[in-house]
Amino acid sequence: MTRYLLARPRTLVPLTFFAARYESAKSSISEDLGIIRRTFKQRGTGILETIPGAAGGVRYIPTITKEDAAKFIDAMAKKMSTSDRLLPGGYVYLSDLLGDPMILEQIGRAISTQYVNERVDAVMTVATKGIPIAQSTAEFLNVPFVIVRRDSKITEGSTISVNYVSGSSSRIEKMELSKRSLKSGARVLIVDDFMKGGGTVNGMKSLIEEFDAETVGITVFAEAAFEGQHLVEDYTSLLKVDQINTLDKTLHVTTGNYFENNPELGKRDPQ
Repeated sequence: MTRYLLARPRTLVPLTFFAARYESAKSSISEDLGIIRRTFKQRGTGILETIPGAAGGVRYIPTITKEDAAKFIDAMAKKMSTSDRLLPGGYVYLSDLLGDPMILEQIGRAISTQYVNERVDAVMTVATKGIPIAQSTAEFLNVPFVIVRRDSKITEGSTISVNYVSGSSSRIEKMELSKRSLKSGARVLIVDDFMKGGGTVNGMKSLIEEFDAETVGITVFAEAAFEGQHLVEDYTSLLKVDQINTLDKTLHVTTGNYFENNPELGKRDPQ
């Protein structure tokens, strides 16, 4: 049962299914689920939620503890605080980190934990570096992820496009999304790998509005210290590049506002 639940996050599984699958009484299944629930809680694996009633069952909701999140973010800050990662324009090389399945798993778990009590219908990002983050987050939320592009693809069919202002360069740019990607009223979580002025994220917010959908939250893996005004204010970052010296090619990375925006992280009681 543990393996089945872990492979199907946020999926409601009736007790009758487990009873038939393992040829056991529902009372025995309930006792076993109680053991799994306590184990998940003790190890910080997540929440095993019980839904009462004839149409009820159990649902596994992955989470990360505050301690595990802190260890992960601290480790990422140290990995990123090396001079060979500094790129022209104040950007930071992240491709190796975002290509590591173990790191991506922790990123997705950390982001999705913020939405334990929220309905999320889709995860959105812009091509290309944000795609693995969106995929990992969507897997933990058990929802689709959609990819916004800056150039049209014939395989996308008809699209909706918006113009947006780049927060770092103040240039007018365009992004678009297939009309089939989102439904009206959808609650969309925006994720991205790196944010400076917030222009790209703001563009995705505008695109979501064009679909008559709603932005439920914004989380980026890392943000850079920005002298101007961010085009978005209500966002969460796991990491922050707070010091960059292009002359001696040094940078310093610290924790973003993840814990500040999630003060109750790890304190939710599954019962």
